[in-house]
Amino acid sequence: MAKGRELKGRIKSVENTRKITRTLEMVATSKMKRTQDRVAAARPYAEALREVIASLYSPDLAERFPLLRQPAEVKNAAIIMMTANRGLAGAFNANLIKETRATIARLEGQGVNVELHGVGKKGLGYFRYLGRTIASARTDIGDRPSAAEAADIVNDLMARFARGELDAVYVVYPNFKSILSAPPTAVQVLPVQPPEAGAKQRDYILTPNAETILGELLPLYVRNAVYRALVELTAAFYGAQRTAMKNATDNAGDILTNLRRTYNRARQAQITQEIAEIVGGAAALE
Repeated sequence: MAKGRELKGRIKSVENTRKITRTLEMVATSKMKRTQDRVAAARPYAEALREVIASLYSPDLAERFPLLRQPAEVKNAAIIMMTANRGLAGAFNANLIKETRATIARLEGQGVNVELHGVGKKGLGYFRYLGRTIASARTDIGDRPSAAEAADIVNDLMARFARGELDAVYVVYPNFKSILSAPPTAVQVLPVQPPEAGAKQRDYILTPNAETILGELLPLYVRNAVYRALVELTAAFYGAQRTAMKNATDNAGDILTNLRRTYNRARQAQITQEIAEIVGGAAALE
């Protein structure tokens, strides 16, 4: 019965694992709805900011605002890489790291000096293992990122861009579309891009004037872009974790079915053998 005892041990181990994955699936499901609500709330605000800036923009005003400076050549760039602090989410973190590596390779291939800023333990751990210098690191941002935390991440980069020390700033984050779709994306947040030619402009009554309002809105627009990336990171992580843990739970159930079937067959074979030995022994005594 050594094989039977071994199978029972494996069954118990898989049952315990399934309990853990099922619990994580339930936790991710409960948190996912709240994070999705934050994503839905952040998007209209960002769109409204973009529309107001597009309506206020004019080439003569653009020359007065450093955040609208369009460098003739990009020599120095910063990348804000966003990954989760935790794993057990399938290829979620690996895909973000892959997108970051591709962005770094593309920029360095163009002769750009790239510095890396990291949010999240998984991405930071990977690049530190590779020996790459991390300009700044944040691992203290939880499930409810705030606008203040987004400002802390990007304020120094905005100041350096305004001084001409940086020519571009990118953010790598998961573009949350649905629970099953959050492709990693690299978005340029600095310089702020002017509106496209022919873009619809609204007629606003401006108080005090366009220059003052634009001066306040441009930094707010950049901070909001980083804040959106943070909330989409959280929503995408829980979506990926829920999917991964559901698949793990289902796979554990399939393994348990096979193990129990194998155990029952082994037990049945042992009983049959014992009966045959008893019958053979009785026949020998007659």
